[in-house]
Amino acid sequence: MAKKWNIVIIGGGHGQATICRGVKNIRNAEISAIVTVADDGGSTGRLRRQFHIPAMGDIRNVMIALAESETMLSNLMDYRFEDPTGAEKDVSGHNLGNLILTAMTQQCGSFLEAVQTIGKVLRVKGEIIPATTQVISLYARMYDGVIVKGEANIPNISNHIKEVFYNQEVKATPEAVRAIRKADLIIYGIGSVYTSILPNVIIPEIRTALEKTRAKRVYFCNAMTQPGETDGYSVEDHVQALKDHGAPVDEVVIAEETIPASIIERYVKESSNTVNVVKQEHDYEIIRCPLLCFDRNLVRHDPLKIQQAVEALIR
Repeated sequence: MAKKWNIVIIGGGHGQATICRGVKNIRNAEISAIVTVADDGGSTGRLRRQFHIPAMGDIRNVMIALAESETMLSNLMDYRFEDPTGAEKDVSGHNLGNLILTAMTQQCGSFLEAVQTIGKVLRVKGEIIPATTQVISLYARMYDGVIVKGEANIPNISNHIKEVFYNQEVKATPEAVRAIRKADLIIYGIGSVYTSILPNVIIPEIRTALEKTRAKRVYFCNAMTQPGETDGYSVEDHVQALKDHGAPVDEVVIAEETIPASIIERYVKESSNTVNVVKQEHDYEIIRCPLLCFDRNLVRHDPLKIQQAVEALIR
């Protein structure tokens, strides 16, 4: 019988969902997605403030990505109610999946149970684990000492982030710690370092589990910098941000494709640049492999290429 590989994917946002969409097709993979619940913008933020529940937007994205197949229900989970007036009243601006998660949380009395129940309905391939079930706010301290509250606000400040933190004691879900302890491979990324990956890592019990695990800890690095978060960052800067917050890194996977000049020019106009390796020596291994696709003049990670990259890692 082939070995079962316990793969833990830590992050949030569309980047984590992209990795999950690829990894779910790996034979003999047992997937655990540890997802941040610190988001406070958009539909997620409104529901969180109104019902005092953890943020569910990133969890919804991962649910759809890990669904066994693209069904009408999984597609409806991502449906957003639009109001041409832009008033954002009642259900306007909300994702249907967010509303379903909110309703299920109220019915179950438990956010974690709501996530697990809807996961069964969608026939999710793997386990989706909120990093915590507390209602939390992420803070960022900038290099000039300014402190910014709220995940949605952090990238909007024209400054450089020194660290992210919580202003309260945050307890990890036992399921998240347990998944890390039994993992064979831990993946950070892709996506926002400070507002998707690190909100999980800075929870003390998760950070300790990451330090003690015997699993290989791999960072899938972004191809482009993110305005307001990683302006001017190299590959090494991304990794250093992870390590400064307590996330050990053994290997870094970067895209080997050459991004067309016309696409780079488009990103430069939006204050984003390519992420490059700038040093010759590292205390972690750098692995270059095909990862990208170029869709409608955008740089995107390809789930199939991610699947192949992760299969190579576990071989």
